Amino acid sequence: MPELIPILSKDRIEALVSSVAAQISGDYKNRELIFIAVLKGAFVFLADLMRALTIPARLDFIQVSSYGTGTCSSEKPILKKGPDIDIRGKDVLLVEDIMDTGLTMAFLIDYLNYLKPKTVKTCVFLDKTERRKIHIHPDYACYTVESGFLVGYGLDYDESYRTLPEIYRLTF
Repeated sequence: MPELIPILSKDRIEALVSSVAAQISGDYKNRELIFIAVLKGAFVFLADLMRALTIPARLDFIQVSSYGTGTCSSEKPILKKGPDIDIRGKDVLLVEDIMDTGLTMAFLIDYLNYLKPKTVKTCVFLDKTERRKIHIHPDYACYTVESGFLVGYGLDYDESYRTLPEIYRLTF
């Protein structure tokens, strides 16, 4: 049976999200911002982030798969759904639950840039550095963690644990 080791509490998560939302609100004041959130994991973070903003923003989703049912990335992202909003000439903030190897984020940045936005920046709840394969860093990150397989607050293991309100390290 897997063990759940607490990493971030609900209160700490709320404080981290509020801080990043304030940064984003300041950086994009008086600009039209479009959030493109990566399904499925980013939806919990995205909801809290958007409610904490002090600026208007539009929202769309993108879906990519790189894990399947395991704990290791396939390192070959597959686009399952692109954005519905026309992002040409717009400021885009790509929102993801976790940046791990960086391969999925790099893939999505390249894909979105192909659609000719004005800018593409990245925002992640967790920046996990242990398995980074390429030199890429998020523009906004709530929390940096070095290692471990993390679940909760939208992050899953084989579609389980997403509904946990806190972040845990899953050990087997």
